[in-house]
Amino acid sequence: MAGVLDDVDRRTQLVGENRLELLLFRLNGTQLYGINVFKVQEVIRCPKLTQVPRAKQVVYGIANMRGKTIPVIDLGFALGTSAIQNVESSFVIIADYNRSIQGFMVSGVERIVNMNWEDILAPPKGSGAGHYLTAVTRVDDKLVEIIDVEKVLHEIGGIRTVVSKEVTDVGVKNGNIKTVLVADDSTVARNQIKKTLDQLGIECVLAKDGKEALDYLEGLTSQCDDITDQVELVISDVEMPNMDGYTLTTMIRKDPKLQNLYVILHTSLSGVFNRAMVKKVGANEFIPKFSADDLAHAVIKAIDKDET
Repeated sequence: MAGVLDDVDRRTQLVGENRLELLLFRLNGTQLYGINVFKVQEVIRCPKLTQVPRAKQVVYGIANMRGKTIPVIDLGFALGTSAIQNVESSFVIIADYNRSIQGFMVSGVERIVNMNWEDILAPPKGSGAGHYLTAVTRVDDKLVEIIDVEKVLHEIGGIRTVVSKEVTDVGVKNGNIKTVLVADDSTVARNQIKKTLDQLGIECVLAKDGKEALDYLEGLTSQCDDITDQVELVISDVEMPNMDGYTLTTMIRKDPKLQNLYVILHTSLSGVFNRAMVKKVGANEFIPKFSADDLAHAVIKAIDKDET
């Protein structure tokens, strides 16, 4: 138990400090890729995989681990480069994304590096709408591409963005709804959140990272006495270049002009450490991605918090 608590404490020390740990890996070739360590449960040599009839080509097979059936995705194939060439010598990164466990087949795993989110940059503008990157960075002067895993999973299985009638029928009691600020570096995730808010009749402002969101909020404070007269609440991802969601929340709580904002952290990070992290930075709510109904419930709760 002491070891677990020590690990929680070590990891939560990164929270609010705009830092993260990246697991570096390769697909085919020398290009380095990165994934947040918080999402990784373990890394294993590729086990024996069972082929699934009529499964999408990107799903190489399924692995049976500790009584659980885990789909294994050929990440090279999913990104549109080329399938992993030497499956027998490949590795599988077991990761917890969007309320499910899946494996990502990669050709090689390098090491874990501790990074500052300020060194994680948005993809170059010339990358185009079809790219699978949320960010890029450099490690030992080598380019590291951070993959938009949410986009990969969305294209494999799709994600329901329709809010159920039971939720929309409840709706929002407070009729005077201000703007909701959404911060997320994934285009797919921003669209999912916007579609959910549209169904509740709520307008939103979209930001691509925590820095852009904070700049927007600080700009509004020069125009009004009370930020809550302009912004109803903030919905923020955790993993974002320039400034992560934990740091954004910390900055909001430290600023007397912003500290009363209601903050929902909405993230594909759904591991054991999240509750401690959310409590440390002072967020009001934590919602794992992605459930349109759960997000809608949380938004309705936040807006109607002062209603009796």
